[in-house]
Amino acid sequence: MVKLRKFVAYQNLERPYTRVSKYTTKNFVRGGFPNIKIIKFDMGTPQKDYDTVITLKSERSMNIRQNAIEAARMTSNRALEKGAGKEYHLRIKIYPFHILRENPLASGAGADRLSTGMKKSYGKSIGCAARVREGQTLIELKINKAHLKLGKEALARAAKKFPCSCKIAVAQ
Repeated sequence: MVKLRKFVAYQNLERPYTRVSKYTTKNFVRGGFPNIKIIKFDMGTPQKDYDTVITLKSERSMNIRQNAIEAARMTSNRALEKGAGKEYHLRIKIYPFHILRENPLASGAGADRLSTGMKKSYGKSIGCAARVREGQTLIELKINKAHLKLGKEALARAAKKFPCSCKIAVAQ
């Protein structure tokens, strides 16, 4: 399996690029939309009434890759399931719409016959990312006051999986 390219190449918020040409045959989005790795966006029991809402907010504008979102979801959900059972409602508030592209170039002996260089270098889709603004809510957790400390710990674990620094806010 091919290794993931380092996220430094994709973390800055740039204008989403779509190939627009005066020739309609060259207007294209090559590669399609890749499969989403995020399994669930709502976990726990959403039907109940909870008295506390804890949110995880971004402190920087950037792209967040779907791998990081899924890793944060898994760690926080596992901690909440062990400690609170099903007495919580965890919701992922961001969705990875932005397609990440890569124009792979071969290097080494004989590479001149393999690569096309920068000709039509729109790139293949290799993944997707969520475009996040500063102060935007990444994860929202509804929980009862009895499990408030557990909820903060679960969101602190999730914050470590994101590439940006995050802030935990509690609202009654």
